[in-house]
Amino acid sequence: MILLGYLTMCLIFGTTFLAIKMGVEAGLPPFFGAGVRFFAAGLLVMLYMAARRKVSFSLLLRKETLFTGFGLTFCTFAALYWAEQYISSGLASVLSATGPAFILLLQAGVSRIRIPKIALTGTLIGTAGVALLLLPGAESAHGKMWLIAGLVVVAGEIGYASGALLAKHASAKLPEASPISLNAAQMMHGGWMLLLLSLLAERGHAGIADYSQALLSLLYLTLIGSMAGHTLFYWLVSRTHPVFPTTWLYVSPFIALALGARLYGEPLHWNAAVGSLVVLAGVLLTNWPSIRSLLRARRSAAEARGGA
Repeated sequence: MILLGYLTMCLIFGTTFLAIKMGVEAGLPPFFGAGVRFFAAGLLVMLYMAARRKVSFSLLLRKETLFTGFGLTFCTFAALYWAEQYISSGLASVLSATGPAFILLLQAGVSRIRIPKIALTGTLIGTAGVALLLLPGAESAHGKMWLIAGLVVVAGEIGYASGALLAKHASAKLPEASPISLNAAQMMHGGWMLLLLSLLAERGHAGIADYSQALLSLLYLTLIGSMAGHTLFYWLVSRTHPVFPTTWLYVSPFIALALGARLYGEPLHWNAAVGSLVVLAGVLLTNWPSIRSLLRARRSAAEARGGA
């Protein structure tokens, strides 16, 4: 059951990048689409948890969920949705995998946590992979905008890293709130911020060329991407080692690259293929200390069962 849930989660997260691309290319304003997705998903989850008397809407009044929503949802997805106007969904997925490296660097800078040498090596390798991905010629259809868009995705991952660390702080400060409820509250906050940005920066829905494709993208990302995917993630966190669910970062980019090339005809240049492998190798090394502790915990559990 756990393996099935994990594979389903990887598949869902791997398809969301293409779903975003389809919505943006249908003419759905990127900030508006992202805002509706996350506010609706957060609200539906909050209503469900409230009906089960497992959450209070007062959670929305806490500054912890507000700040987490700004980093995890607003910064990350404002950058990602905007950038997918100019870069392929596959490239966006691989660049998004740089988030753990920024978490590590922020921990070292803010909390003065010493970075293990292998993790630091992984961060440097991942940076080299990003440079490979953004070499001239890979996304020439949009001129120089593809390079700016790629850098914007990476900048958005700094917001993601900040939000992830704030989410950890929020969980510690609000132990009575479930992770699912905290995630729902931060999605609602990120959602209204994105809608406000849309109101200020976008001209409405006049540019939508294919309403059915735009609606399908929005429904899929709200119900499957945000609600089902994140529920599976937190279910796996509760049933396994906390590091295990985050390994979707090593699987989903390959799914996104394959789907983008196969179903949407996105080009897969040599530097995209090599750069993706280098980035994911860097992400693996960056998280190796945590993965090693996961493997040790599984080994110890297996030995304990064998001894019993």
